[in-house]
Amino acid sequence: MEKFFNTTGPCNPEDHYLLPPADRLMHADLSRYIKNKLYWVLHAPRQTGKTTFLQNWVREINAGYEALACYVTVEVCQSFPKAEESIPAICTVIQSSAERQLGKKLIPSTDGELSPSVQLQKTLQNWALLCAPKPLVVLFDEVDVLEDQAMVSFLRQLRGGFADRGVGKFPVSIALVGMRDLRDYLIKSKDGDPVNPGSPFNIKESSATITNFSREDVHNLMAQHVDATGQKFEKGAVDLIYDLTRGQPWLANSLAKKCHWDLCPHSEMITIQHILEAKELLIKERAVHLDSLAERLRDPRIYKIVANILSGGLDPTMATTRDFELTMDLGLVALERGTPIISNPIYREVIPRVMTWGMQCAIPEPEFKWKKNDGTLDMDALMEAFQEFWSLHSDIWEQKADYTEAFPHLLLMAFLQRVANGGARIEREYAAGRGRMDLAIQYGGEWTIIEVKLVNHLGRQKVLDQGLKQIGQYRERMAPEAAGYLVVFDRTKAGREKPWEERLIREEMTAGDGRSVVLIGG
Repeated sequence: MEKFFNTTGPCNPEDHYLLPPADRLMHADLSRYIKNKLYWVLHAPRQTGKTTFLQNWVREINAGYEALACYVTVEVCQSFPKAEESIPAICTVIQSSAERQLGKKLIPSTDGELSPSVQLQKTLQNWALLCAPKPLVVLFDEVDVLEDQAMVSFLRQLRGGFADRGVGKFPVSIALVGMRDLRDYLIKSKDGDPVNPGSPFNIKESSATITNFSREDVHNLMAQHVDATGQKFEKGAVDLIYDLTRGQPWLANSLAKKCHWDLCPHSEMITIQHILEAKELLIKERAVHLDSLAERLRDPRIYKIVANILSGGLDPTMATTRDFELTMDLGLVALERGTPIISNPIYREVIPRVMTWGMQCAIPEPEFKWKKNDGTLDMDALMEAFQEFWSLHSDIWEQKADYTEAFPHLLLMAFLQRVANGGARIEREYAAGRGRMDLAIQYGGEWTIIEVKLVNHLGRQKVLDQGLKQIGQYRERMAPEAAGYLVVFDRTKAGREKPWEERLIREEMTAGDGRSVVLIGG
């Protein structure tokens, strides 16, 4: 069977192009965890290779190491917040996992008559005894689905056996694996009081993570496909895969798979244009991975961080919060030269579309002519229509917005997306502290540059001067011949008190690149 780019479940070397995930493990010494009897945490975003690594490592240990290892996923307990439901379920999963991976002779007994507060600990003791004279290693996956008392009981029972760990007594090494680091497990007792942060699991040696692919990794992965099929990539196409995904494994595999299976037959070269088409198809299809990303934005903690980055806000406390750490652990946000950004250009495109979906649905289908006779966007007509829409609806809609600081940016993007859906390519650049959002829209073969800014404490004129300089720099880099629009929203108290005829200005000005730009006031 021909190998292929895998986007569903763990990879295996027989069926899939594969880069060993262990090579991307940071802060981990695998042999030491077993030799020195250490407990540890592995965390990484969805679909980065955690389960592939765990299952491969289990096979390696059982094939050639003087130990027995078992992979156990506790995902079945996601809907069991109570310990009396979750702990027996975990014990049952341990038994079925042991049977599949180690054989019927090494299935531990579990006493359903025991209190859930000790049942797991006793089951693990029984299992270690069965495995003797070899030490037992257990890799618990999806641990962060546990919550409340289920999580508390699970961790306390592992800690309860930790002191006696050893051959025939208790697992010598346990890994807790999930999307979040242990510090982000939000554990509360039944009365709502936070659990002591040093308890119930203060025994971990370290927290490790699996990084994204490097640029070299992406080239190596694509080279496996070239060697297997003979299908080549146009010069620059593989680098574009990396640039669009920043090495996120699922995205990199998905772009290549979409090109190979859907956009061109085996004999054709995969081109840069194929990669761009594959990106658009992934976004429009809202594949499972991207749907999961959209679901994350429903969490108000995550939404707040993302919206602040989208608006270019400068919040000196943002990066010090647990909410920010959570977005980093989930792979939504990264630091680029010390600046918080959305992790990759595909997420950067998906996130605003998701955040503006409700607005898009509420914006009526445009009745005005928004395309020129040559098939390009009539941006003057679009901006005029947007200003009218803004004056009619912004004050009311803003009251319903989740994050008002980013509301103007989101509404403008929703308006443009509503018109350009299906035929436009939109490049978006935004990052915390930039004080602006940049849009480059390609439609009908022609580019338009838009920069969005908010009037702040510096005053309108200072913000305007900054914007003219910045849009010139952005246009020079993105599309030097493009038309440019600088959109400035004044949401200050003084700005809101002005009559609409003074706020809805349209004026031609000169940008920092010496070329004309249209100032749009809101």
